[in-house]
Amino acid sequence: MNLSRRQSLAALGALLTLPSWAHAQTPALRLGPARPFDWGWLIDHAKARAGQPYSEPPRPAPELVEQIDYDAHGKLRLKPDYALWGQEGSVYPITFVHMGRYFPKSIRMHKVESGQAQEVLYDTDYFTVPADHPAQGLPPESSAFAGFWVQESRRSGDWRQREPWVTFVGASYFRSVGALGQVGLSARGIALNVGDPGPEEFPDFTQFWFTPTVREGDPQIVYALLEGPSLTGAYRFVMSRQRGVVMEVEKRLFIRNDIARLGIAPLTSMFWYGEYGEQRLMDWRPEVHDSDGLALWTGAGERIWRPLNNPRRPITSSFQDRDPLGYGLSQRDRDYDHYLDGVNYHHRPTCWIEPLGSWGSGAVQLVELPTDDEIHDNIVAYWMPSEPARAGSSLTYRYRLHWDEFEPFYPVVELARCVATRTGRGGEAGKPRPPGVVKFAIEFDGASLADIPWGARPEVVVTASRGEVSLTRSDPVWYTPRWLASFDLTVSGDEPVELRCYMELEGKTLTENWHYQYHPAT
Repeated sequence: MNLSRRQSLAALGALLTLPSWAHAQTPALRLGPARPFDWGWLIDHAKARAGQPYSEPPRPAPELVEQIDYDAHGKLRLKPDYALWGQEGSVYPITFVHMGRYFPKSIRMHKVESGQAQEVLYDTDYFTVPADHPAQGLPPESSAFAGFWVQESRRSGDWRQREPWVTFVGASYFRSVGALGQVGLSARGIALNVGDPGPEEFPDFTQFWFTPTVREGDPQIVYALLEGPSLTGAYRFVMSRQRGVVMEVEKRLFIRNDIARLGIAPLTSMFWYGEYGEQRLMDWRPEVHDSDGLALWTGAGERIWRPLNNPRRPITSSFQDRDPLGYGLSQRDRDYDHYLDGVNYHHRPTCWIEPLGSWGSGAVQLVELPTDDEIHDNIVAYWMPSEPARAGSSLTYRYRLHWDEFEPFYPVVELARCVATRTGRGGEAGKPRPPGVVKFAIEFDGASLADIPWGARPEVVVTASRGEVSLTRSDPVWYTPRWLASFDLTVSGDEPVELRCYMELEGKTLTENWHYQYHPAT
């Protein structure tokens, strides 16, 4: 995985602080000739492209684009009068992102109306380009679009003063605001060979097509062509602005070359450290992360919570399944005092993947990479089908992405969920602490725990792949409906330990399953 992705998003973040725009006479975007367009045409086009040699998206004037660093990129603002549908024609204006050091490839944009597509032709006049800016030297015939934003409705306030609710920029990355109005983790169109010893491949969305949204509350529909050395793809995004954002995705993939590890519906996030693990003293803030766990709802109905790690070496974990009901990277800790940071980590969205139709057998894979700072995305989660992706084959997938505060089934689900994982020295209070023993304390919250009769204590059920578990107990968290499950682990060596824990009462399961990969300190 490309650790500089986080820096790319930082550059994009600089653009999200919108200035006050000056109003002027409305100019017009330059458009190419009209050509027929529909979903069937795009599928056929992607299939035809897969049968041709791969060619990378254009990189005009790379020596100049390299000079458009973080600060220089922040000066390239699309003038609002050049927004697609900024004045009329659709509910949601589309604004374009300029190329720069972190987004060096040129992407083609198209306006679609009445079944006809017209390419939006680039012009330097669309952007605020200072006289001494490197972008002034770009060849006049080149295109310098790198991505786009979907802005808030122009019918409900001045969209120029508000941040966008969807962003597509860089390779096949995209992201959206959640229910708390904040961006955080990213999704991708596809993930290839993440965590493998060889290089990861990053296909690109090379063209986009935008259709107008006529009525308030209707979805914004965007089509995309994906191209890479190993595959092509036709994508349709049906994106609905709700309290958060819901995206329905359909993709048709056409495989050019055999792919060792094909990641469907991938999510990418950052986890530096939390309330547990050896990185807790690396910074003055209590926690730093965009997501704190992987949530799974298996095809068999089991609910799993896997707290994230910042490991000392790359780790890939697989959760075998068939027809999963969902998975996602979540930010469950919403307490500002747990972050003490002005960048609103406590408001970062959860993104939940809801498969549509049968996905067959495969595994949700979690890739965790080591990082020493918050500027790097080091977490990836995706679905990997059991059947290998062979050259000449084609695949179809449909799913929804829910960008929200919590997983979309919360708080309806009957099982209590994990809200905190903590670690410390093992042993009992008031007695000598034995060396090499670690204590785990897992906090659960949910209606199933609130109904426990007075005086009853749930049983803590723990299993470990190696080592010895002792001192298991459950305790109420007074004045709350929460309960704490705790246990000690005695283990030697530095190989990871797979731990599982849940709570039950009289044979009835009360909580989701906590699955954690513990890395003993060395």
